[in-house]
Amino acid sequence: MSQIRPLALGIFIKDDHILVMEGYDEIDKEILYRPLGGEIEFGEKGENALRREIKEEINAEINGIEYLGVIENTFTYNGQPGHEIDLIYRAEFINPSFYDQSEINGLEADTRIKAVWVPLKVFKESKSPLYPAGLINLL
Repeated sequence: MSQIRPLALGIFIKDDHILVMEGYDEIDKEILYRPLGGEIEFGEKGENALRREIKEEINAEINGIEYLGVIENTFTYNGQPGHEIDLIYRAEFINPSFYDQSEINGLEADTRIKAVWVPLKVFKESKSPLYPAGLINLL
């Protein structure tokens, strides 16, 4: 049974770069990017979910959380349809060393992830897909 997933996603900005998780769609043979974050649990506020997810994924503490907006995201990934309601937040790392790393490795649901700083202009010029669709317009 398909369900709509509520997510909290964090926008971290360094100069003119955004921190995004790199993914790969095996069916479409496409590299894609998405901000860090994850599912909001029942009874949990989006801001708290973002704090928890960033801690779980890359072991980082965050503050300065600011709500930016919501995006309803319907998509197909690896041949499977998906539907999400994405709460988008801007946030900052408490430890400034995260801004000095070109690549940040972590775990999401027992799967290794890699987050990288990508210039915003790459997404504005549509050279690489940034998900959820419409996020670049919100930024």
